[in-house]
Amino acid sequence: MEKVGIILVNYKDYAKKYLKDCYQSILNSEYKNWELVIVDNQSSSETYEYLKSNAKEAKIIRNEENDGFAKGNNDAMKYFLEKNTPYILLLNMDAYLDPYAISELLQVIKEDKYVSGVQARLMLESDKKRINSLGNISNFLGYGYCSKYNEVYKGKNKLSDYIAYPSGAAVLLKTEALKEIGFFDEKLWMYNEDQDLAWRLWLSGYSCKIAYNSVAYHKYEFGRSISKYYYMDRNRIIVAFKNYSLPSLLIFFPAFFFTEISSLLFAWRGGWLKEKLKVWLFFFNFKNWFYLIKARKKTQKLRKRKDSEILKYFSGKITHQEVDNFVLRYIANPILQVYFSICKSILKLLNF
Repeated sequence: MEKVGIILVNYKDYAKKYLKDCYQSILNSEYKNWELVIVDNQSSSETYEYLKSNAKEAKIIRNEENDGFAKGNNDAMKYFLEKNTPYILLLNMDAYLDPYAISELLQVIKEDKYVSGVQARLMLESDKKRINSLGNISNFLGYGYCSKYNEVYKGKNKLSDYIAYPSGAAVLLKTEALKEIGFFDEKLWMYNEDQDLAWRLWLSGYSCKIAYNSVAYHKYEFGRSISKYYYMDRNRIIVAFKNYSLPSLLIFFPAFFFTEISSLLFAWRGGWLKEKLKVWLFFFNFKNWFYLIKARKKTQKLRKRKDSEILKYFSGKITHQEVDNFVLRYIANPILQVYFSICKSILKLLNF
């Protein structure tokens, strides 16, 4: 029975809100060979003592500063790699596991040697019949979103399906693959780091799946903080730039340019125009291109698959539940879908 390393990331009073149910679900797991690490970002004596008292089975890594979700997970992943732990489970503290969730994840990740990222079926804790995510979907312009969000789950007659990328809220990763592709990109700070990691898995010849019989319940709320829009919008562009081949970047650029201009109106109406302009300023800052070019070169060295092979798991639509509107649904999305379909055919024809 292989050991599974489990990682939780805490920030300030997050543990006081969510740790109890999450930790208890780990203790109640039918799979017993696990080790838990909690990373305490912006740790204080108060949060540290709380974690020590309420998660006695956990090793606690203390970070004096809030180094972000990406680095917090990376700190613990490095710890498990040094111990040669074969599997790592990333779990949001605001989620909790069904007793058989870990065993079901392991069953799917062992289906073949290339499966290296498997997501649990995320259900909404507020209504356990409804879906939070059946795996995440990448739009070809870099937007990422939950598959089947808020739909009633009707069951599946199979164990798993391939997905574009697993949500970092509950995902089992194979450490052998992480040794090859690396960890989360810490420059992203938060959001889209799971999308980027999975994209690199696909590029490297690995694959990602959803395990339907592995269930986690997520106390999901879409936070509408202004900073969230900045990171989500900036990071999806970074991730696309890093992972696409040059032909894909060129062929998708007209649609990217059009949506960038159009998004100014949405940002203005949504009250985050200043944040949208900050996204553009990031890419107009020459210093940031040292990071972008270096990160792209590193990612492209991993390439064993063509974009045309990976894009079959992507979507032409933008279906963020939080930005849905008439224009997007009935005008922009149909145009984007046709454009995406044509581009995929061209890339396949050109063998890219």
